[in-house]
Amino acid sequence: MIPGWPSLPVVGGEPWPVRRIWCVGRNYADHAREMGADPARELPFFFAKPADALVPAAVDVPYPPATAELHHEVELVVAVGGEIESLPPIEALRRVFGYGVGVDLTRRDLQRSAKAARQPWALAKGFDHSAPCSALRPASQIGHPTRGAIELSVNGELRQRGDLAQMIWSVAEVLSELSRSIGLRRGDLLFTGTPAGVGPLVVGDRVAARVDGVGRLAFSIAPCRHGLGAAGP
Repeated sequence: MIPGWPSLPVVGGEPWPVRRIWCVGRNYADHAREMGADPARELPFFFAKPADALVPAAVDVPYPPATAELHHEVELVVAVGGEIESLPPIEALRRVFGYGVGVDLTRRDLQRSAKAARQPWALAKGFDHSAPCSALRPASQIGHPTRGAIELSVNGELRQRGDLAQMIWSVAEVLSELSRSIGLRRGDLLFTGTPAGVGPLVVGDRVAARVDGVGRLAFSIAPCRHGLGAAGP
């Protein structure tokens, strides 16, 4: 592994170098509704975060600049362990290395403005420290979870709770569909969507997230490092 290269710890194993981060949007019907979208089973859509947006577990996350509306989105994270290129779902799933718990941090005000102007979401999703993630647990240990609670609390208050069984598109289906457009390789991560209940974070908030049978993630929101953004109320 190259020193300084983004990586995640692995339960019972060596650190996992991360190549790229892909995310699927609106993969839970209740979240699609709260965002004003139709939860019909249309083809999934994707966006990316840079690999160095990754934040390993137990590291504080600075409030980002250029926003006054930072939102949390808890997600099951998939670590790709082999080449996936135009593969059917069952074959794509066989190339999954393991799973983690992630939070897709979003500058919601920037995303809203970009949507209104029909512009890309890149600055709303792909900013520094926007992808906190737990240690990975290998599929060889836990299998491929298809159901179980996924939830997020802020300062001890439950904000998001859903079940992996509520995904519109399964992990295998999402990987297969994405692989029709790009080649997935070992080291790629996939954030698989969030249940309803997304909401704002401010400096000092303590975030705790978990997925049954997969793991837990906790971090705090620290002051903005750049002096350019709002720190919340």
